[in-house]
Amino acid sequence: MKPRFSAPHGGNNKQARENRHVQTVETITPSLDEDDLMAIVAEQKEPFILILDCVQDPHNLGAILRTADAAGVHAVVAPKDKAVGITETVRRVSVGAADHVPFAQVTNLARTMEKLKAAGLWLVGTSDHATAKSIYDLDLKGPLAIVLGAEEKGMRRLTEENCDFLASIPMAGKVECLNVSVATGVCVFEAVRQRRVAHE
Repeated sequence: MKPRFSAPHGGNNKQARENRHVQTVETITPSLDEDDLMAIVAEQKEPFILILDCVQDPHNLGAILRTADAAGVHAVVAPKDKAVGITETVRRVSVGAADHVPFAQVTNLARTMEKLKAAGLWLVGTSDHATAKSIYDLDLKGPLAIVLGAEEKGMRRLTEENCDFLASIPMAGKVECLNVSVATGVCVFEAVRQRRVAHE
């Protein structure tokens, strides 16, 4: 039962308004580092990695981690700067996936991408450029990392240059691009489809 308070001098029983100037401080869960990531890659016969270039919205990251968990992604990678980490909001939106999907934050994303390529992974970046092939036309089997850019701006120039291939998602409407978490679902599950067909 809720406690009952008596209002002084016959006033109304009203609860105090929430102080909008007090912000809730979210705790951030420590992430893995580059060495941890490369150890995970080394353990997999066909590594399946997701790289996020400066995704800042915790709701997007939570949704992406939920998708990554469902698709069997081995690890999600993001830079330490200009990107959201695992906060309570991320954990809540991910419906627990944030506690299961390895999440690495690295100091130099371009260097990490080079290391992944040296380990045998092909890097496929998503792009709105007209010259990019459709995600459905690319071979997404084998050791793979799918790279997605930040909200609004997409991938940074150096990140895009470090990709082996660029892929676009065919858009039939007036809107130019999808939300990054939705784009992740489209790309990741196209890779899942191709990989399953290859093993049947």
